[in-house]
Amino acid sequence: MPIITNIQDLKRLHERRVPRMFFDYAESGSWTEQTFRENTSDFEKIRLRQRVAVDMTGRSTAGQMIGEDVSMPVALAPVGITGMQHADGEMKAARAAEKFGVPFTLSTMSINSIEDVAGFTSKPFWFQLYMMKDTDYISRLIQRAKDAKCSALVITLDLQILGQRHKDIKNGLSTPPKLTLKTMANLATKWAWGIEMMSAKRREFGNIVGHVQGISDPSSLSVWAAESFDPTLDWAKIAQIKEEWGGKVILKGILDAEDAKMALKVGADAIVVSNHGGRQLDGALSSIRALPSILEAVGDQIEVHMDGGIRSGQDVLKALAMGAKGTYIGRAFIYGLGAMGQQGVTRALEVIHKELDTTMALCGETKVGDLGRHNLLIPQDFEGRWQA
Repeated sequence: MPIITNIQDLKRLHERRVPRMFFDYAESGSWTEQTFRENTSDFEKIRLRQRVAVDMTGRSTAGQMIGEDVSMPVALAPVGITGMQHADGEMKAARAAEKFGVPFTLSTMSINSIEDVAGFTSKPFWFQLYMMKDTDYISRLIQRAKDAKCSALVITLDLQILGQRHKDIKNGLSTPPKLTLKTMANLATKWAWGIEMMSAKRREFGNIVGHVQGISDPSSLSVWAAESFDPTLDWAKIAQIKEEWGGKVILKGILDAEDAKMALKVGADAIVVSNHGGRQLDGALSSIRALPSILEAVGDQIEVHMDGGIRSGQDVLKALAMGAKGTYIGRAFIYGLGAMGQQGVTRALEVIHKELDTTMALCGETKVGDLGRHNLLIPQDFEGRWQA
């Protein structure tokens, strides 16, 4: 058993174990990947204030996200084709999250279906919805999420059209993988992954295949996006979906203060400051840089979460200290899943929790809810106004 002390250790194991197209799907951005890179590098610009001679006993990272108790303010983000990183990946990640006491968010573009995950867990999870042209399918998908007792609907707003992701195009990303010479050569080196995948419950998009008619190639994310995603999505449609759902709604993909104000107007319970992990609009601000202006605009009126670039518990602490009420990890848990399955997701959460707890103590805090800007040293130009 390898010694895992940080998320980077899991990433190295993940890369060795899974087929290239699925590793690249997780570890890439769109176009030049500037935003993808800056999501992580911008965290490094924020420094921490060390405090001493503070009683560090009785520490707690427990909190709440949209009224739900969490062992730490970290949710597992919705990640497409998670079930190709490891056999039954969504089911295993959901169970790991449940046992650790953090929310799990199932993607519309999952391999395991809503029903698969509901049957494998005992605690309600969150469901992420992409807006499609087929409104009947959307209504049926929402009803399936209701039937599964999902406790929140996470509506992704920043994928009306698919950003150009060069690695996915060059790899011919599909699920299951199309057996080209290049793919077969790579799969031959990933025999452990292949053996496990043979026993997987599903190897296609579980929420789509068998539920939608007229899709020419359901194995291809790019084809599905081009044929199905709704480019006419607007705030009126978001309000309609919120009413149809009738429960808690989180709007994901907010990167501008004006959009945050619109999310507030439609009555969202929370927003996620997010640039889709740098996989949509390359050149957009990193999530942690975008966070302050959004908090300034709406932070005391709506719960503000963030994702993008979080690779450690210190990153979580910095986001919370900046003012976010919750954070999401995507790649960090995917590295663990790809490396070691459910055990790897648990290990990723353990690593982040340990780093959050230790850093909180060394900053002189004992409660995660007490974190604030007083714990940070922020460069003067970090929140500089960008000319429109």
